[in-house]
Amino acid sequence: MRAFARGVVRLLVAGWAFAALSMMPPAAAAQQKYPEKPIRFIVPFTAGGATDIIARVMAQGLTETLGQTAVIENRPGAGSNLGANAVARSDPDGHTLLIASSGIIASPALYRNLSYDIFRDLTPVAELVVSTNVMVAGNKTGITSIADMLREARAHPDRLNYASPGTGTTPQLAMEMLKLRAGVSITHVVFGGAAPAMQAMLAETVQLGSMALSNIHGQIKAGAFRGLAVTGKERWHDLPDIPTVEEAGFAEFDFETVFILMAPGGTPDEIVQRLAKETIGILNRPEVRDRMQSIGLAVLARGPAALKARIAKEVPLYKDIVARAGIPLN
Repeated sequence: MRAFARGVVRLLVAGWAFAALSMMPPAAAAQQKYPEKPIRFIVPFTAGGATDIIARVMAQGLTETLGQTAVIENRPGAGSNLGANAVARSDPDGHTLLIASSGIIASPALYRNLSYDIFRDLTPVAELVVSTNVMVAGNKTGITSIADMLREARAHPDRLNYASPGTGTTPQLAMEMLKLRAGVSITHVVFGGAAPAMQAMLAETVQLGSMALSNIHGQIKAGAFRGLAVTGKERWHDLPDIPTVEEAGFAEFDFETVFILMAPGGTPDEIVQRLAKETIGILNRPEVRDRMQSIGLAVLARGPAALKARIAKEVPLYKDIVARAGIPLN
């Protein structure tokens, strides 16, 4: 009789367990086995730029730590909004992620009718790395400093042009703010990423450039371009001869490009936290930190809370900059 009773109890327990599992929400069930398929990183720029390089480092690291292949999909265009919208419209299951730059934080200031809401449709996962921006000139221009550039711009209005990795990126906003404060006109030539912008400079179809240092660090070191100024608070450690814009005479001038990881809005917090934990672990590996620094990037490795706070602070900041600089809305 006791054996029969124990058998009944076991059957009841098993039944309750089965019922609990069957009643589990699909999202909770998915979290238990995440990831269950390859992870897709959408990069809203062309291949070869800093965002793409960072994405490939992260993809390799997460392939190792999560046990699923991570692949890169480049979707340049519309100031990184094509790629951001693709992620915003994806299933919130952690299998489609966005690696982007500060450009998407500036987008609400630059576009009247964005197809996504950065606060509602995207979920912060991590701040990855940060790069100072740098203003450069082609060697044949004869421009060797910010003072030279501004003198030429004043003497020959609209003769100079500059390349940037896209409308709304911090390199573009940095140059536009400098133009505003200096009272000069330099034509903006838009590219779909840092790689084509740099190629245009190498081909001498544009004279100047404003880009994240990480995108052009090697070329400056090799002497392909002349670094005029960096936009951060301090000179970069291995380019000590390039002054800051503040040292060139423009106080409180600090524009950096931050690279971030986002997921679709509504992604379960358990998945977000796991992605953040694995991402921060990868970035804190000594070999990854060394590689990032060698191409002009400083590791941040901060989680969802830090990125959420940055977005909340910088969206209104960029709106103010765009309004003051008179940058037309798209």
